[in-house]
Amino acid sequence: MKAAYILKTGDADQIQIGELPIPKINDNEILVKVIAVSVNNVDTFVRSGGFKTEMEFPFVVGRDAVGTIESLGKQVKDFKKGDLVWTNSMGYDGRQGVTSEYISVPESRVYPVPFDVDPKRVVASVHSAATAVILLNDVLHVRSGQSILVEGAAGHVGDKILEYAAQKGLEVSTTSNPRDFDRLKKLGSEKCFDYHDENLTDKILDDKSIGFDYVVDTSGQVQLQNNIDMIGLHGSVGLITTPKSGGSNFNVGKFYTSSKSIKGFVISHASSEQLKEASQILNESFEKGKLLEKNFESLSFDKIAQIHQKLEHGQVKTKVVLTFQ
Repeated sequence: MKAAYILKTGDADQIQIGELPIPKINDNEILVKVIAVSVNNVDTFVRSGGFKTEMEFPFVVGRDAVGTIESLGKQVKDFKKGDLVWTNSMGYDGRQGVTSEYISVPESRVYPVPFDVDPKRVVASVHSAATAVILLNDVLHVRSGQSILVEGAAGHVGDKILEYAAQKGLEVSTTSNPRDFDRLKKLGSEKCFDYHDENLTDKILDDKSIGFDYVVDTSGQVQLQNNIDMIGLHGSVGLITTPKSGGSNFNVGKFYTSSKSIKGFVISHASSEQLKEASQILNESFEKGKLLEKNFESLSFDKIAQIHQKLEHGQVKTKVVLTFQ
């Protein structure tokens, strides 16, 4: 089968396109014929060795895929040959990646593609949408009626956090480029702030004097202390990226005496149970046309090295989906 793989971690030029054996499946696994895979920043972290994880070489890169079931292990009960399915947790922790014509996936990490939803759009959406769902439900434990500020809300993850938070009944404020205000309001943002404003933190605090229950920065462009200042008593900052300047210095005394907290999350550490629960929420949302990427670029899978390079240089603005069929 054709595959994109590496023989060692390193730069994007380590990615090779070549032939590998079709994987064999165990009794609890499913062989999937891949239609498309998405490319995410985390893929470049794994490939480069920046994200330390168990891998066996040759190592197929990528983690999110959609395809049709080719064959099933003896213990698989809930799927059948020909089913259209997706997965978003391969390519780390000893599991081979997905940028190949066929992949072997544990049944516990396979989820059905909702009826009449474009499978390429599904795979373009699952990484950011699952991040949003697990962050809000399992990490921050948000509740209806609470308030949240989503910084960098126009990005792939930011708009999913905004949209899902609004679905859950939170009062949502956002920062973004003003050109995105109308779109973010349609997704549920009640107040939009221009992230170019030099006095942004002061303006937000003037508007929300008691502070937010939660602040999530998706951009890594905000000082940690600013975000701590913008949460109120018992508030939480959700970290899904490194804050500006590393976030090493903040007012510890003011922080702990206000019973504030900082909670970090990367989806690569989500449990299979969290991912399965998130998949059910995602599929229900996808069927309603929610939490889906509105725009994505579809390219041939052999363009993967170029896409990795562009991602690492901040040159990819639209979600990229690589196709085999």
